[in-house]
Amino acid sequence: MRDVIRKMLQAEAEAKRIVQEAETQAEQIRADARKKAQDLAQRAQQETADEVQKILSDAEDQARREKQERIVQIASAIEKEIAMDENFRRESVETVVRAVLGTGGAGD
Repeated sequence: MRDVIRKMLQAEAEAKRIVQEAETQAEQIRADARKKAQDLAQRAQQETADEVQKILSDAEDQARREKQERIVQIASAIEKEIAMDENFRRESVETVVRAVLGTGGAGD
């Protein structure tokens, strides 16, 4: 009978050891899974931050190009307006000179 009780105690101890090993392995698996999840989340955050930075950079470049194009357009319009004003002034001076000198045309 003692032998049976001893074997039962040994079996119980072995079962406890097996359960403890299983719990340790389960905890290690959970810890590994948490670490992998954290790594994936960090990688996703970094990829998102990189993409946001690229979008912002592209938008800034586009805004700079559009601003430069607009400046060129405005400068061109101003130059055309100034050129028209110079022509208008020249024609006005010629008209005044003709009026003062009493000439009617260019060949007079």
